Amino acid sequence: MKNQQYWMVLGGLLLLGAPAVHAADAGGGDGQFSISAGANYSSGKYGTSTTTDIWSVPLTAAYESDRWTFKLVVPYIGISGSSSVIPGTGLVNNINPFGRGRGRGLLGGGSTGGTATTTTTGSASGLGDVVASAGYNLFSSADRSFGLVLTGKVKFGTADENKGLGTGKNDYGVSLDTYKVFGRWTPFGGVGWTKYGSSQYIRLKNGYNANVGVDYKLDSNDNFGAYYYYREKIAVAGAAQSELTAYWNHKFSDNMRLQGYVLGGAANGSPDWGGGASVKYTF
Repeated sequence: MKNQQYWMVLGGLLLLGAPAVHAADAGGGDGQFSISAGANYSSGKYGTSTTTDIWSVPLTAAYESDRWTFKLVVPYIGISGSSSVIPGTGLVNNINPFGRGRGRGLLGGGSTGGTATTTTTGSASGLGDVVASAGYNLFSSADRSFGLVLTGKVKFGTADENKGLGTGKNDYGVSLDTYKVFGRWTPFGGVGWTKYGSSQYIRLKNGYNANVGVDYKLDSNDNFGAYYYYREKIAVAGAAQSELTAYWNHKFSDNMRLQGYVLGGAANGSPDWGGGASVKYTF
């Protein structure tokens, strides 16, 4: 059952939690630089007959001001499993004759075939898709208990399509997220749309996504929460994504934070399960 991992998962996208929670917890300080390092892992069948395992080590650089947030995510990724499962995309009709595990590619192993097949398998690793984003705080209440954030994102097709690490094409997305603080509780949610790039080997269609969740502030150093994420089907051979993620965030100091998360998939477009952790240091 299931497709992608939660970012290397929306992990990369939400490397340190849901976007709305970050906005609520930002504190409004100007000119803050931060760096983050993480490790993510997911496993699932993605609607195929074989299990596909995906891991990533994303490095993130960010700059946050009162209104703007800029991020650059550079991941190193690895995958073992079906050649028709693409990290960050899911199950597709991949007809690349040099694809992972097809015998003619850089890394062979597994069966060969001229058309997409969910039984062709192989392993590969390397640079993943670099992601750049810019978020603008459209509105924030005086006490910062309510906010509305507009974010634009570009996924550059830097991952090797012949290794099955990506589609080789750029994706362009936009999202609108909001949050509202009620004491220790902060419900949040958002909607987004992405224009997915298609290649001669992989055809994708544009799609919407949405998330909704809640964060609880346990004390001045710890908060935890959960959110649900949905993305509509973007490939003929694929399926919609539907997954639930639970996270915990610990602040060691004003400069350093640690976050861990686990996720479970509820559709063939999502991994069966996954998890990861990340550390963020703010200058």
